[in-house]
Amino acid sequence: MLFDSHAHLDDERFGEDRMEVIEAMPEAGVGLIMNVGADMPSSRRSVVLAKKYPFIYAAVGVHPHEVEEMTDEDLQDLKDLAGEEKVRAIGEIGLDYYYDNSPRDKQKVWFEKQIELAQELELPIIIHCRDAMQDCLNILRKYDFSRTSGVMHCFSGSAETAAEIVKMGFYVAFGGAITFKNNKKACGVVQSVPMERLLIETDCPYLTPEPHRGKRNDSRYVKYVAEKIAEFRGITVEEVEQTTMFNAKCLFQIDQ
Repeated sequence: MLFDSHAHLDDERFGEDRMEVIEAMPEAGVGLIMNVGADMPSSRRSVVLAKKYPFIYAAVGVHPHEVEEMTDEDLQDLKDLAGEEKVRAIGEIGLDYYYDNSPRDKQKVWFEKQIELAQELELPIIIHCRDAMQDCLNILRKYDFSRTSGVMHCFSGSAETAAEIVKMGFYVAFGGAITFKNNKKACGVVQSVPMERLLIETDCPYLTPEPHRGKRNDSRYVKYVAEKIAEFRGITVEEVEQTTMFNAKCLFQIDQ
């Protein structure tokens, strides 16, 4: 069975067929899903989905795009949401200098505040980082993650950066982008990450893998990520499935 370690099944693009899509997961070989918040409303929706479906867990957090108007009240609300039984991470949080939808100084402030919340609650973090890796690493170096860890989601950096992230105690997650024909560096980066630190994800409804690129993504397509990793590493798909399932359950403290 597969564990999609990063999904947004609460997204409005699933508004017309969400139930049908989710209920098709077990038959498609998807055993567990981490549904990830990106702002306050989506964090609440993630908790609702986790309560409704036994194979869905939730992360709550505010994406760097959305932090400009974030308040300490929101942080308290995240803390309250994190008290729900099936909330297993704070995320997605981080920095995004590609779009700069929020001022960079505010991105840094709220990234750190959410890291500190995760540390207080002893929860792992789910990190979004785009075109901001140096600042992201500089912030992460301030903290001790020996008790909580986290994952760099949708990783697109170098093998050298992946090695530093792993050394800090984090996991590295790959999504549909590694299946794209023009992603020539993906093979070497995937090969460089130790199997015990590897996760797979969809980031659905975004980043749909080949052969469905251009369509709406959903967690059933995580199998194509597993297949590509197996191809890159010269191992079986079953080994990728089993290892990434074990890794994600360890990270998110799931024992089912």
